Amino acid sequence: MGAEDRKTVIVTGASRGIGHTTAMCFLERGWRIITCSREDTPAECKRDPNWTLHIPTDLGDSDSLTNFIDTANETLGERPLHALVNNAGMSPKTPYKERLGCLNGDLDAWREVFEINFFATLKLSRGFASALHRGKGAIVNVTSIAGHAIHPFAGSAYSISKAALSALTRELANEFAALDVRVNAVAPGEIETDMVEPEYEVLIPRIPLARMGTPADVASTIYYLCSDDAGYVTGTEIWVTGGQHLF
Repeated sequence: MGAEDRKTVIVTGASRGIGHTTAMCFLERGWRIITCSREDTPAECKRDPNWTLHIPTDLGDSDSLTNFIDTANETLGERPLHALVNNAGMSPKTPYKERLGCLNGDLDAWREVFEINFFATLKLSRGFASALHRGKGAIVNVTSIAGHAIHPFAGSAYSISKAALSALTRELANEFAALDVRVNAVAPGEIETDMVEPEYEVLIPRIPLARMGTPADVASTIYYLCSDDAGYVTGTEIWVTGGQHLF
């Protein structure tokens, strides 16, 4: 693939877990990548010339998010953007290590969850709409199995924000179709990341494939939805759960 033929993807929450694995998945396939996260990326990753730009960003802060959009668009110039992966998310706990439920937790903490898990996706999709239109690109939102059913370890704030993100994916797909931009989502189940704690082991018997997933399982699905192979796929949410969502 020639330098001018390389596609460009933006990945949020790219310093670790699913986001970092997704960024590396695109890198290995020759894509240019622009990334953000609260932390910097590992030094060895930035040695790859296709890793175009990483911007430490707090997506829950309006000024920081706006700076990311402006800087990334300046870097793109008039070049197209071919994919936007809205991966960044948070699942906080109370000071007592409890999940944020409907009966507990400060409402400001709920607002922070929605700001990052929901509103950031809306703002980023709007902010890169023109660049995505130029690239006839794709948006992929990372939702969750917890957005569709009660989950024993996911708090209400997190689960409801992910349910809202699933609905946003549907509405974005409808409206962005006019821009020739596809919008889909992946809904991971139990994936071996830093967010998964030892108690999650009890869920494995509920998974037909009898194992937790890996970040690579999610990343490869995201890549498919951004690729030409999914050129007629929009408004879809793909389960990456090992079959756990069946029950």
